[in-house]
Amino acid sequence: MANHKSSIKRIRQEEKRRLHNRYYAKTMRNAVKKLRATTDKAEAVALYPSVQKILDKLAKNNIIHKNKAANLKSKLAAHISKLA
Repeated sequence: MANHKSSIKRIRQEEKRRLHNRYYAKTMRNAVKKLRATTDKAEAVALYPSVQKILDKLAKNNIIHKNKAANLKSKLAAHISKLA
């Protein structure tokens, strides 16, 4: 167990931040899965901007890496363009 007041506080903060980041990362993964599972092009095109917004926000806050966000957006755009 931590001995310093500041380290005890840091542990509390890190746990809170970890749970917050986990929630948003999981939400992002579910949104990406939902978009990938979509077979209707119109529905996918309508869903893409919201997923893109989520990815950009998480990259901005360093929850995911900016390159990961860019790669996911690129792959999702390619997926949408392949839909007929």
